[in-house]
Amino acid sequence: MKLLWELFIAFARIGAFTFGGGYAMLPMFQKELVEKKKWETEEALMDYYAIAQCTPGVIAVNTATLVGYKQKGTIGGIVATLGVVFPSFVIITIIAAILTNFADLPVVQNAFIGIRACVCALILDAVIKLGKKAIRDIPTVMIAVVVFVITCFFNISPIILVLIAALAGLLLQGRKFSK
Repeated sequence: MKLLWELFIAFARIGAFTFGGGYAMLPMFQKELVEKKKWETEEALMDYYAIAQCTPGVIAVNTATLVGYKQKGTIGGIVATLGVVFPSFVIITIIAAILTNFADLPVVQNAFIGIRACVCALILDAVIKLGKKAIRDIPTVMIAVVVFVITCFFNISPIILVLIAALAGLLLQGRKFSK
């Protein structure tokens, strides 16, 4: 029961203090789950991000479900998922009730401009940290560059990109081990 409560609180804290959606939560997932709780390794968390990106739904919710499931089975997945969405539910309900009256105020619009800039910086920080762990040799640099270029110029599903990258990883790393 204690672990279930810890799962709920950890994910509720992430959900409550992260603005900007799933990708903005990545640095908090890393800090809370890897550094603080030590429930996951950075490599496992990156794997969860990849799986969560490929499955329907929000990356943060999917990641929470995977981590919760690993820690405490089905009930852990449910509790972690409820933890990460509960703050958003409460916050959105309050904002919807209040913000509709104030959305046109310059102070509110300017606050959201600042929040968006902050979210971009947090996402960039997560990308850099993840990149340092995931991109470690020439084949992974090639995969990352090709996927980045494709995402910039083509509208291809992330699922397809992850599957192609997985295949490329198998082929390129497989060649390395067969030599």
